[in-house]
Amino acid sequence: MASSSKSSVSTRESPAQRGIQSIEVGGQLLRALVHHGRPMALKDLAREADMTAAKAHPYMVSFGRLGLIEQDGASGHYRLGPLALQLGLIGLQQADPVHIATPLMAPLAEQIGQTVGLAVWGARGATMVHIAEAPSPVHVSLRHGTVFSLTRTASGRLFAAYLPPAEVRQMLEDERRREKQRKADAPAPAGLPPVQPLPSWSAFEAQLDEVRAHGASRSENEVIPGVSAMAAPVFDHTGAIVLAVTAIGPSGIFDTRWAGSVATALVRCARQVSDRLGTPVRAEPAGHKNAAHASQGPSNMPDDAED
Repeated sequence: MASSSKSSVSTRESPAQRGIQSIEVGGQLLRALVHHGRPMALKDLAREADMTAAKAHPYMVSFGRLGLIEQDGASGHYRLGPLALQLGLIGLQQADPVHIATPLMAPLAEQIGQTVGLAVWGARGATMVHIAEAPSPVHVSLRHGTVFSLTRTASGRLFAAYLPPAEVRQMLEDERRREKQRKADAPAPAGLPPVQPLPSWSAFEAQLDEVRAHGASRSENEVIPGVSAMAAPVFDHTGAIVLAVTAIGPSGIFDTRWAGSVATALVRCARQVSDRLGTPVRAEPAGHKNAAHASQGPSNMPDDAED
């Protein structure tokens, strides 16, 4: 995958480059098999590719010889063959979520007018690995390597909603112990608002249910007054969450509605990356049913970090 935004986002050739039309025409039959995800009769494949069965058949013969498709001897239906499987596996091995998503971040920041970034799940929690700052003079900055609180940030709660519950529960207890130790070592400075206590597991589960229901996460004025953030999930080919596409900005100019402009743009961007990674239509990652499918709703949340 090329590092430039143009070549990373699109796989189409420029108009100046010559292609082989017959390959592109026959490729529509392969697209139909992939789209439907099940063996198909020749007449159905031909209809999906907008051609006659007589025209489609020679293509299927050639694809069969290459191993791109194979035909069931009993039903006569076609399915993807061993070469198609090998190509898919190699493609998945080469798919780097951060590399795919990075070229989309600067345009996303420009579109919504807020700072955006990519967070991965690290040893200490959701960790910021790429940042594109907002084009506006008034914006919130992020730092590479920032680790987000599990319970008080959009990115933290987003990962928690789609990771295995046992792992999340342990992380919650770890965060509780760290906070208790911090309070003992350094009491909060006078004049600052008191930090809200960490939620119980049952209360946190209710928050995660909301994230899954909307397919996104939001945080408003939770860690830093006047700062809000939202995050949308990226899933891989197994349906596991691999990235959080996060936006953060001043609360006064940050649209935190579930179906607002920020949420809609984040979810659309995250879904584009998920599609490139081969996300199932209805994924069930980490013990949560239909998680990838649920990621179609927008969300609002401020991302305040825990260093």
